Amino acid sequence: MSGSPLQVWLDRDGTLLRLRLARPKANIVDAAMIAALAAALAEYRETSTLRAVLLDHDGPHFSFGASVEEHLPGQCADMLRALHGLVRSMLEFPLPLLVAIKGQCLGGGLEVAAAGSMLFAAADAKLGQPEIKLAVFAPAASCLLPERIGQPRAEDLLFSGRSMGAEEALATGLVDSLSEDPEAAALAYFDQHLAAHSACTLRFAVLAARLEYRQRVIAKLDRVEQLYLSELMATHDAVEGLTAFLEKRPAKWANR
Repeated sequence: MSGSPLQVWLDRDGTLLRLRLARPKANIVDAAMIAALAAALAEYRETSTLRAVLLDHDGPHFSFGASVEEHLPGQCADMLRALHGLVRSMLEFPLPLLVAIKGQCLGGGLEVAAAGSMLFAAADAKLGQPEIKLAVFAPAASCLLPERIGQPRAEDLLFSGRSMGAEEALATGLVDSLSEDPEAAALAYFDQHLAAHSACTLRFAVLAARLEYRQRVIAKLDRVEQLYLSELMATHDAVEGLTAFLEKRPAKWANR
């Protein structure tokens, strides 16, 4: 799959779908990456032998985040709708989604990871939502993080823009496991706890466990997306923050 932003293959005799972000070192979650992830999930959604998905990455970092260029006026509506469509498809995927994370997992990268079922991280992992530093906010994370780590801790990450180290992320519940090799840990979890189950019944278990959670997140995501596109992007500071980042200069806030 030369040139593809995503490697896709079946593992464990067709019972585990493997998805690997394949544009190191940044693994930017841009339009091409989003489309490739969404297409792979759609293609394998009804594969009757599947019992789980494992999402990991090439290179030292899971993802530096979404494309800042695609956040600018004229592109952000299409980008946001595509990213949120991917998040919805992950939330609605009928099997567990395991995510293995090393290095930086930021912005849109963390939004994608947080839509998974279980996060396996390395000790060097750094997870955060730095969008506020560019005078924008993280719409999907605003919906996913309060569910995953509670409102106060989610607000800390969303308002400060800071990153959590791996130990703090484990303590807060943002990640579920720490190990030297998170890919191996996720594979071991699959082998020990998922591989022997009925693939059919596992789908019902996932549906039952995630039913109201999924409904809450998707309903909120629709409202937050409109807030971002209709109101935030009409402000001076949002455009200034994004432009200043791309121009590698300090932003000049007008506070409007």
